[in-house]
Amino acid sequence: MRRWLGRLLALAACSLLLAAAPGSAPGPAFRQQNEVLLEALQRAHGLDEAAMGRIRAIFERSGFIGQGNPAISKHPMTPEQCRQARAAAPPSDDLAAFSGVCGGPHMAPLYDPARGRADDARACIDQFEFPDLPCEYPVVWVQAREAAQICQAMGKRLCDAHEWEGACQGALQPPDYRFDLARGVPDGVAASRLRDAHNRAHAADKRWSYGTAYRNGVCATGSQKTPGCQGGGWNACGSNTYPAGSFPDCRSPLGAYDLNGNAAEHMNLPLAPSQLASLGSAELGVTEMKGSWFVFDAYRAHEDWCRWRAPYWHGTRVMDSHSHANYHLGFRCCKTLPPRAAQ
Repeated sequence: MRRWLGRLLALAACSLLLAAAPGSAPGPAFRQQNEVLLEALQRAHGLDEAAMGRIRAIFERSGFIGQGNPAISKHPMTPEQCRQARAAAPPSDDLAAFSGVCGGPHMAPLYDPARGRADDARACIDQFEFPDLPCEYPVVWVQAREAAQICQAMGKRLCDAHEWEGACQGALQPPDYRFDLARGVPDGVAASRLRDAHNRAHAADKRWSYGTAYRNGVCATGSQKTPGCQGGGWNACGSNTYPAGSFPDCRSPLGAYDLNGNAAEHMNLPLAPSQLASLGSAELGVTEMKGSWFVFDAYRAHEDWCRWRAPYWHGTRVMDSHSHANYHLGFRCCKTLPPRAAQ
């Protein structure tokens, strides 16, 4: 019975993935778009040629990873408009401090303000969706496996679900995965059990990255789907995202932007302690899609409060070669910090 249920879930995931297949290959405009993006990535993050070679190879193997199909994507805001919005916002004095804690640009420390300070953090999360650059469009059409590989090439890793949730909520909590519920059952059943237990435990403490009530217009949620976009597809659905960080108020208490809105994000949901990326595991668990996306002011497709965990949509192991990709699904990375020197 368990084997039969596992096969059924795998077939369902495969059918959904095929339904959202990209379609015909991207052309020269897409390749040029990616080249500009990768050059900006290297400059801003100070990546050496070896790291860039690994990242380029992942992009090239995929053929679709990037900022969406430029022939049909209609972005509601330009990078220049994003820069103007950010310049007009009240200044933030945490960026230099964050860089000192995290050892690199555009990352925010993960910690619990009730129990410590930013410099007590043992991990950091990207402030912006990959490529983790303010006023760049998010990278989409990336599988969970590819996201994990790109994070590794950046000297980072894919975040665990509880880390993303802590960044959004404003307080990193210890891992609360009910691993006892995941033993001896197929991945989809295990993920559903963990999800249901977790959501019940946190339902009384709902908040969004910007406050305790859902609000239209605060985050990058006012865009529209491409006319005729049904279910996904490279030639049918434009990645109509905003530049990252376009909405300065869509900032979590720990300093991460666009956790609600813009692109949904791949994260790791461990089904056993040995699959916790935050503890150094390379095995990883199953896919978890975090956050809402760019149409949510008009079409709230699902819940999206900070600690909410999604159903097992398009679910696979994170490192499965057939893990899901689509036009509004991106990612951000985390980084484990080295032990602090004794004082």
